[in-house]
Amino acid sequence: MAPRTRYTSAPHGERTDFQNLKRIYPFIWDYRGRALLALLSLLLAKFAIVGVPLVFKEIIDFLDQEPQNAVALPVALLLIYGALRLCASLFNELRDAIFARVRHRAMHKLSNRVIAHLHRLSLRFHLERRTGAISRDLERGARSVSSILNYLVFNIFPTAVEFILVAAILFSQYSAYFAIVTFVTVLLYIGFTLKVTEWRMHFRHQMNALDSDANSRAVDSLLNYETVKYFNNEAHELRRYDEVMGGWEEAGVKSQTTMSMLNFGQGVIIAVGVTVIMALAVHEVQSGEMSLGDLVLVNTMMLQLFLPLGFLGIIYRSLKYALADMDLVFKLLDQPEDIKDKTDAKVMQIDAAEVRFVEVDFAYQPDRRILNKVSFTLPAGQKVAVVGPSGAGKSTLSRLLFRFYDVNAGAVLIDGQDLRDCTQQSVRRAIGIVPQDTVLFNDSIYYNILYAKPDASREEVIEAAKLADIHRFIESLPEGYETVVGERGLKLSGGEKQRVAIARVILKRPAILVFDEATSSLDSRSEQAILAALEKVSAQTTTLVIAHRLSTIVDADQILVMEQGQIVERGSHSNLLAQKGLYAHLWALQQRERLSDDKSK
Repeated sequence: MAPRTRYTSAPHGERTDFQNLKRIYPFIWDYRGRALLALLSLLLAKFAIVGVPLVFKEIIDFLDQEPQNAVALPVALLLIYGALRLCASLFNELRDAIFARVRHRAMHKLSNRVIAHLHRLSLRFHLERRTGAISRDLERGARSVSSILNYLVFNIFPTAVEFILVAAILFSQYSAYFAIVTFVTVLLYIGFTLKVTEWRMHFRHQMNALDSDANSRAVDSLLNYETVKYFNNEAHELRRYDEVMGGWEEAGVKSQTTMSMLNFGQGVIIAVGVTVIMALAVHEVQSGEMSLGDLVLVNTMMLQLFLPLGFLGIIYRSLKYALADMDLVFKLLDQPEDIKDKTDAKVMQIDAAEVRFVEVDFAYQPDRRILNKVSFTLPAGQKVAVVGPSGAGKSTLSRLLFRFYDVNAGAVLIDGQDLRDCTQQSVRRAIGIVPQDTVLFNDSIYYNILYAKPDASREEVIEAAKLADIHRFIESLPEGYETVVGERGLKLSGGEKQRVAIARVILKRPAILVFDEATSSLDSRSEQAILAALEKVSAQTTTLVIAHRLSTIVDADQILVMEQGQIVERGSHSNLLAQKGLYAHLWALQQRERLSDDKSK
């Protein structure tokens, strides 16, 4: 099954691997000095490694020429041999230790950048996102930065340096045939590796996409555990997951079999190249043009060169995989922010906290208008309620006020200031919202209430809980305020979650309050208790109430009745009943429902 596309590619088309590599640079800039020091350690280590066979050659030649004087072997040669091996180990470990900070800081900064960007993205993106897929891509992407830096600094660059040093020695001291064979072998090896790896990379891309898709489906089914149980659909969820994992398995098998083919081809090229070089070396020794020490030197250098080259294919494949993983993260970073502050955006100044909607048009999709020329004023300190059938556009008003979206036409003003001219943070600081569907963090009740004002005292948190009529319930729990509410607050009932949300917004003490069906999950007793508390809290606060139960907003200063994206009626409760329009019809329906419920009890 082909995975669904999660997010689009970069606005200017697909990026190359080189462009992605360039984008890593800012993440290591803080420790560029360490990076350069690590590279210097690497160079010193390579010089030491290449120097070892040169000294070893001198030792072999000395013993070959004067075998009877083995005891008289110059101590300096042995000391230099040992020192070079020690330096190679020292500088390699020093390189690793120095570069560790660079790698981990790059992972740290990239993860921070992605999380910060995800928080800046609009509600539109988050309504369409697939949390499981994004979390898996973020995890792989952060690891990929570390892997890429490791491959480049510890494998590819050192191998290139060693190849240059070996080639220089072969060119300067021996027949050109040695260097030619070495060059041809390396070029054939690299060409074969690049071509085959590029051919088989689509298996890795497919595995990544299917892995993310499988993770997304697993997370989604677990988050909706109760729904799965309600409809007895465990087998259905497992079947959906198994379909994707089946595709992942097939892609994984193809990836492994083609890698084995690649490994064998690389082994053939290296084996042929080393055999030809050794044949040339033996011929040179037999003809007297090379000493036994030279033979040992050439053999040792070939082993030193082709051993890391043998791993270069694996490293290159891993580098390509890491670049594929990192590309997904950069695609996330390239997602445009629909709602952005202007360069000259100002901090909103709240005085009276008057809200005005002026000829507002809005549509989530171009072909479906939600609001049409909506205008109303929410006077400072007053309570305005919005009612109407489902789909009338009521909740959209709160989303525009909180600037989750920008209007298509018209304007939303607070104290005469257009929201688009102010910073998002200052707008949202002034507004407190209790949504219809409350989602809590998987942490304590205390943390979830404190979230509105992290620097609040415990006394303030408890006072907010009392106003929200939830303090006694919390105190009755074995762990009190430290009770963990579970994933998305699932350990609490709908009414309990709603009251925690109300306590949270009370603690924030915003200038403007918005209740979006805030009491929809409460029983009548709790609803009346909370409404009384909210009445005290919002007495001097500008309040917008989006309601389904008309009985909760009869005391509103003004009631707006919406239908099909327009305000069709407005006035007080008594005025609207007298008009005998849509509001009166809705009121009559709800009264009949209430009487019917009372009789059935």
